[in-house]
Amino acid sequence: MQSASTNSEQNLVTRQIILQAAYEEIYARGFQAASIAKILSTTDVTKGALYHYFPTKLDLGYAVVDELLAEQIQARWIEPLLIADDPISALKEIIIAAGQEISEEDIQCGCPLNNLAQEMSPVDEGFRLRVEAVYKMWRVGTEEAFKQGQRHGLVKQNVDPKNIAIMLVASLEGCIGMAKSAQSKNILYQCGQSIIDYLDGLRG
Repeated sequence: MQSASTNSEQNLVTRQIILQAAYEEIYARGFQAASIAKILSTTDVTKGALYHYFPTKLDLGYAVVDELLAEQIQARWIEPLLIADDPISALKEIIIAAGQEISEEDIQCGCPLNNLAQEMSPVDEGFRLRVEAVYKMWRVGTEEAFKQGQRHGLVKQNVDPKNIAIMLVASLEGCIGMAKSAQSKNILYQCGQSIIDYLDGLRG
């Protein structure tokens, strides 16, 4: 007989498998066109099990935003900034690394968070609030990093970290959106370089 802790671990694993499959399907097709049947076909999970963890397709989509996308943004764009004394150098390194790691599929599909913002925010308030919560987390984390940079004398004192954060998040999302539209890595790299040039102008 399996212990309660073993069953709990298996439940967490199963739930994560469903979430990851849903993320990939939504990323490729968008939320409204995403197929539950396709999600199930890439896992060994039954439909009953899926609906046990996520009673509706909306619940599944919300969890993708709340958990997977929020975690991605936190890990790539926020945590490395907050642990660095110099947010300018840290953000430049993050941008360069992201550009080096991006795949042709990423260019084709764009940013999953921005995709959902464009597709679902006008039609579902639950999605809009969740997407905005992730964007707010990103903006607030970036703002705090630049405040730290000012305290260390590495960022100009006469700039507003909140405004910088809004502009940077919007610009980063705009870069990938334009690259998706053009289907061009070169557009992405040129846009990224313009952000890097802007960052250099913020040095204290």
